[in-house]
Amino acid sequence: MNFTKTTEQASKYNHLEKMSVHELLTNINSEDSLVPLAVEKSIPQIEILVSKIVDKLKNGGRLFYIGAGTSGRLGIVDASECPPTFGVSHDLVIGLIAGGDKAIRKAVEFAEDSTQQGWQDLQECHISEKDVVIGIAASGTTPYVIGALQKCNENNIITGCITCNEGSPLAKTAQFPVVIIVGPEFVTGSSRMKAGTAQKLVLNMISTTTMIQLGRVKGNKMVDMQLSNNKLVDRGTRMIMEELDISKKEAAELLEKYGSVRNAINNYGTK
Repeated sequence: MNFTKTTEQASKYNHLEKMSVHELLTNINSEDSLVPLAVEKSIPQIEILVSKIVDKLKNGGRLFYIGAGTSGRLGIVDASECPPTFGVSHDLVIGLIAGGDKAIRKAVEFAEDSTQQGWQDLQECHISEKDVVIGIAASGTTPYVIGALQKCNENNIITGCITCNEGSPLAKTAQFPVVIIVGPEFVTGSSRMKAGTAQKLVLNMISTTTMIQLGRVKGNKMVDMQLSNNKLVDRGTRMIMEELDISKKEAAELLEKYGSVRNAINNYGTK
């Protein structure tokens, strides 16, 4: 299939090695500023996908991100931040990367080239029709991701994707594609840059909107966050102070007693 990979097209800039530090930073920032505008154009696609995710998660399903390289790492970052931020279980949002966990830190050669491994990795997590799988690949051509989504489609599992090339095999495979056209990278083909930024923004939107829809935010606060360090304990204390209009000492005592901001607020005033 022939399609144009805009992520692989030549940079608009040349002779980068001759630029000053200031010129490099300014030009990179100029390109980066285009990313949110590209994401904005795809909000209708994101909305449809998020609606499907919320429906499945409300009915006992899980959300899977699957990718290779930078795309896989971004999915894992988003998934790993859901439990501490929103107090959900670690198996509600799951990130998978070609080559396994060791690929998070170091590239695993040719791991992304297997058309079967992605589905095998999903099967190890006991994937089912209750779940949603989002394939992440800037190029839209990663065999590991496409193969996984094809098998999901065959098994009646909802599929989405985040890619940065229009008309890519991945976009055509996913039932609910999200396509963010960011154009050529500052360093030709370095899709960890604008494409990676676009993917991160979309992942933030997907997980945050989903968690709010699932009732994991009250007002504008992370009332279910895990109190895993002093900074978060202090943040939780301040949330309770503001919500209940009480002293810091009283708020801290409530937080220690009930173990979460939500429980402290809900049980305030009870014996």
